[in-house]
Amino acid sequence: MDMIVDHNKLAGLSFEMGAIRPPSEGGSFSLLIRVTRNCPWNQCTFCYGIPYNHEKFNLRSVDDVKADIDIAKTIHDEIKKVSREMGYSGAVNNVIGARLTRSIPQLGYSHSFISVFNWLYSGARTVFLQDADSLIVPTPQLVNIIEYLKEKFPTINRITSYARAKTIFKKKEKDLEELRNAGLSRVHIGLETGDDELLWKVKKGVTSEEHIIAGKMVMKTGIELSEYVMPGLGGKALSRQHAENTARVLNEIDPDFIRSRPFTPMPDTPLFDDYEQNKLELLSPHGYLTEIKMMVEKLDITGRVCFDHFRNPSYRGGPGDLTHLLKQDYDGYKFPEEKEIVLDSLEKGLTISEERFLQTEDFIRLGSL
Repeated sequence: MDMIVDHNKLAGLSFEMGAIRPPSEGGSFSLLIRVTRNCPWNQCTFCYGIPYNHEKFNLRSVDDVKADIDIAKTIHDEIKKVSREMGYSGAVNNVIGARLTRSIPQLGYSHSFISVFNWLYSGARTVFLQDADSLIVPTPQLVNIIEYLKEKFPTINRITSYARAKTIFKKKEKDLEELRNAGLSRVHIGLETGDDELLWKVKKGVTSEEHIIAGKMVMKTGIELSEYVMPGLGGKALSRQHAENTARVLNEIDPDFIRSRPFTPMPDTPLFDDYEQNKLELLSPHGYLTEIKMMVEKLDITGRVCFDHFRNPSYRGGPGDLTHLLKQDYDGYKFPEEKEIVLDSLEKGLTISEERFLQTEDFIRLGSL
C-alpha cells in the first residue's frame, strides 16, 4: 500500500534545538523547543560555557519560536496522517516508523523529523524549553509561547525549563503565577552548593540566601522544582561545609526533586586548570560517598532525592559488569520514607574497595558534563 506523503511539506523541514537538556526531559520523551540561545551567565568555573561553545547568549523572538512550533506541528500532522491512512487512527508505532523509512527516503530524515517522531511515539506529552535560562524571557512573551504550544499540541501535560536562581530571585511572584497558569509545570535550577564560600569561588553569581528565596518562590506558586547539587565541587578542602550547607539550603526550600550531579573537572574550564595545577584535590570514590552521606544525613525534606545520571557512584563486579550503587530512575527516593535506604546503600558502598569504582579520571576522559 502506497502512502500519500506530501514531500513538498516535509522535505528540508527543521526547527532549532539547543545543545543540552536534563536527562529527565530528554531522549524521546520531550519535544525540545529553543526559546533562548546559550547561557546568559557563562562564568561558572566548572562549566564556563563549554556546552554552548562560548557562543553569545541571546533571546529568540516570539515569532521565531512560534515558527519553529509550526514546523514541529507540520511534521507532527504528516506523521499522524500516515498513521490514519494505515488504519492506526493517528497512533504512532514501529510499523509507522518502518513505513515512513521506506516511503520517504529522500527526506534524509532531519534531526527535527526524528525528534518529533520519537516524541509522538512516546505519547507527545512533555516539552522542554531550551536553553540554560528560559525564564529570563519577559513573562508576557514566555506566556505567549507556552500558550501557543498548548494550542498547537493539546496532548501536552508538562512543560519544563532550566532557570537561574538569580533570574527567579529578580522576578515577582505574579510572574511565576502567570507562567504556572499558562502551563509551565517544572523548573530545573542548578543549586550546585549551598555554601557561600564555594558559590563565590566557582563564580556562580548567586548567594545561598538568593537560592532559598528563589526556590521558595517557585514552590509557593505550585510549579514543580528540581534542584541540582554537585557532590565533590569543593574538593577535599571544602567537602564538609559543602555538604552541610547544601543540606541547609535544601531544607529551607524543600524542593520536589533533588538531583545529584557529581563534579568532574572538564577540559577548558578554570576548575580543570586548578585540578591540573594541583590547586584542587579531588575526592576519591569513598570521599564522594562520604560527602553525599553527610548531606543526606542532614536532609529534612519531603521531596525526592534522585541519582539519575551516569556519573553517580558505580562499581565493577566483573568484566563488563558495572553496577550503580543507587537507583537511577528519574523519581529517585521519597524522603523521609526512603532516607534510610539511601544511607544504607552509601554505607554499603563504603565497604567496597575504591579500586572497583569508576574514578573521576574515567569521566574526564569521556569529556562529558
